[in-house]
Order: sequence, then C-alpha cells, then structure tokens
Amino acid sequence: MNNIPYGRQRITDEDIHAVVETLRGDFLTQGPKVKEFEEVFAEYVGSKYAVAVNNATSGLHLAVLSLGVKKGDRVITTPITFAASANCVRYIDGEVWFADIDPDTYLLSLKSVKKLIESKPVGFFKGIIPVDFAGLPINLEEFRSLAKEHDLWIIEDACHAPGGYFIDSKGVRQNCGNGNYADLGIFSFHPVKHIACGEGGMVTTNSKELYDKVSLLRTHGISKDNMRENHGGWYYEMQDLGFNYRLTDIQSALGITQLRKNDEGVVRRNVIAKVYKKAFDQRIKYQYLPDNSYNAHHLFVIEVDNREGLYEYLKKYNIFTQVHYIPVHKLPYYKSIGYKGSDLKHAENYYSKCLSLPMYPTLLDEEQDFVIEKVFSFYGIKS
Repeated sequence: MNNIPYGRQRITDEDIHAVVETLRGDFLTQGPKVKEFEEVFAEYVGSKYAVAVNNATSGLHLAVLSLGVKKGDRVITTPITFAASANCVRYIDGEVWFADIDPDTYLLSLKSVKKLIESKPVGFFKGIIPVDFAGLPINLEEFRSLAKEHDLWIIEDACHAPGGYFIDSKGVRQNCGNGNYADLGIFSFHPVKHIACGEGGMVTTNSKELYDKVSLLRTHGISKDNMRENHGGWYYEMQDLGFNYRLTDIQSALGITQLRKNDEGVVRRNVIAKVYKKAFDQRIKYQYLPDNSYNAHHLFVIEVDNREGLYEYLKKYNIFTQVHYIPVHKLPYYKSIGYKGSDLKHAENYYSKCLSLPMYPTLLDEEQDFVIEKVFSFYGIKS
C-alpha cells in the first residue's frame, strides 16, 4: 500500500494552467488576480469584504491590530488549536486566557468561557477567538450573545472550515467566516487545508472600517488614497506602521481554481467521515456533530487509549496519522511565561487520546478500508 498521509493537497490540470497563465502575464504580485480571489472568496462565504494575506497567522495578527488590541489586553481562546490562534495576541504583548473545550465536539465551550468571564471584573476581557476545530462550525450566534452582553469582540478562526456552516435560531444558514456573528474571520490556504495555495490566508469581515484597516496594515500601512494635486502618480503616504503581508497573483490564481472545487471536496470529505463513523460507531469515540451543523472536515479525529502505540503501529503500514493539537498552554513558550492548565481538564483529557486519521478528497475507498482495518487490528476489534 502506498503512503497514506493524514492530509494531502489536490492539484489538477486546471490549477496548473491558471498558475502558468499568471506567470505568462504582466503581474506576479499586487495585480488583478489578488482582487479577483478576494471577491470570489467573499461571495463564497457570504461576507461583504475579504482581504488576501500571505498566511493565516498574518491574518490573525492583522485582525487583532485592526480591533485595537494593545499591550495587557486579555483575550480568551481555546487550548485545542494551532498556536497561531493564541500567538496573535502575544505578538502585541496581550494576555491569552484559555477556556476549556466541550468534551464531545472539541470546540471552545460556551459554558467554560461564560464562567471565566463572570469570574472577573467587568471589562477584564476584550475579546474571544473561537475556532472551527477540525472543520466543525462553532455556534457563533451563542457566542455573539455572550460577547454583546460583556462588550467583547469576536475573531472566528475558520482556518479548518471553508464550506462549513450552522443553522441559527432563525433557521438561517450561517457559513463559516460570513461575518454575521463575528467581527472578522480568518482562513488558511496551507497545502493540507481545503484550498491549497502553498501558503496563504484570507481575512473576511462585514465592517468597512475593519476592512480598510486590515487592507492598510497588510501593505506597510501605505496608501495612495490621499494623493495631492501637486504630486505625480508616484506619490504615496504611509499612514500607519504596517507589514508586508501580501499574497501574490500566482497564489491567488491557484486559490481561485481551488475554491471552485471546494464544495465538491467538502462533500467527499463528508462521505469519508460517514464511512469512518459507521465503522467506529459504539466502538471508538469520534467528534460529535451537533444538530443543524455541517462539518467541513479538515480532520477526522478519534479518541483512543494507547494513542502512541496506535500511531506507531499504523506508521509501520505507511499510514501517517497526526495529533491535533498539543494544548497551547502546554507548549514550552507558554509554560515559560506562566501559563498553566487550571480548569482545562477536558482539553487535557482530549489531548491524551486524540489522533487524526487520513482525511482528504482523493483518499481512495480501499485506502480508507485499509486504515479502518489496521485500527481494528491494533485493538483486536472484529470488523
């Protein structure tokens, strides 16, 4: 059996043609493909605005900056995420506070966040960064209600979830990153994600003010909007201290063609998930799917005893699984600055058992059957 990784990009002739055409064109960066990608992506998720960036970490950084987060501001997020969800707050010397996860969905627990907020004085926290972990949408309607009550902003880390959605209390479909309940949304275009640009990211919002701020900071804080009559076309002004977080036209061309295939890819991911669930039902725990939610399935995570043993066993058969994630508060950097795992028992229990199995649209049926067979073989489960 060939190598079966936990994730894999899918590059087609359409993608290659789009990149080659851009390479033959006049612009490799800051050209028309970037704007086109932003427009089609905003339309896809249902947001008013989208800003393409060089990666999702940059997008998170720009998001907190655009919201005015400053030194000492306290922000709540989940410990079960990639470190960037927390690091963006640390970049500006803010404080990260971790709330626990729901033990079944693995998403940031509303109950835990509420308890944390209410344990502190009014105004102690400034915002919340929930994560659509593994592709499962978090119910942002509920979080928005809590945030509004305590005057907090919300950044939705939707890096795992383009194509995911939940149905709100009014029966309306809310696409991940559409900006209806969060101030900003962040997406990733890393190769193992749904939309592979090599590297890349997108910031979405329905706020013109935040859109303008993110756009300005993305490009060194430089603008030509205030050109004066006495200056030529070369004139520009640096309005703020920004960064070079731009995405190229080459990557944008790839992103456009990748986006066209995303719905098809998400459907296939859900077919794969259904097969896993049918095999593992009542035998091995997997991520719970709440009613009225559609999981985009960046990952398929199971919880098992002797996780390390299974990991090594599968590797012998060229099945390469992964752990998502080491809790952020347990990483050496965060431990070195005093972060501890108080009241995060569900996150730590999850980490002791979690394993991500192969999940990507080009996973063959026979490859998935082989993965399931080997998981059962390790635990002595009859298929």
